Amino acid sequence: MPPEIMKLLPGYSADVEKSRAQGRSLMEELGYSKTNPLRVKISTRNIPTYRNPAAILIDQLKSIHIEGELELIDTSIWQAKVTRKAYSVGLNNTGVGLDDPDVNLYENYNCNSERNYTQYCDKEVDALIDKQSQEIDKDKRRALVWEIERKLAEDRAPDHLS
Repeated sequence: MPPEIMKLLPGYSADVEKSRAQGRSLMEELGYSKTNPLRVKISTRNIPTYRNPAAILIDQLKSIHIEGELELIDTSIWQAKVTRKAYSVGLNNTGVGLDDPDVNLYENYNCNSERNYTQYCDKEVDALIDKQSQEIDKDKRRALVWEIERKLAEDRAPDHLS
């Protein structure tokens, strides 16, 4: 998504330091600070493609008074843990070999997907996912995918960021 479209999404800011300051302010309103951070476990699979992004996440969270502890989970039990939602914060990766939005959209946001771990469900978004999947015109499909991304951002953005 190009920057001129992204800047219209709720919660998006090209000014990273301003976003961090907002995050710190929200955390401070809740009683957290640099000397009293919110402590959370960041659970993820114990393989580099999961572990490395989790380490980056932990580093980034420090800037808004959140102290993350990395909880490495053996791959053999990761899926069961995710399915049970037995975590506070979980970092999961979804990768695809094709340059096609279908896999990520159907897997992560479709109401009927077993791998929709957040249980996000919006029948309007489901219809848009189906529509974009069937669209053969590349530009029209891209516009539909951006519409889906905008809707997802609106649905997930807290009111105070809109």
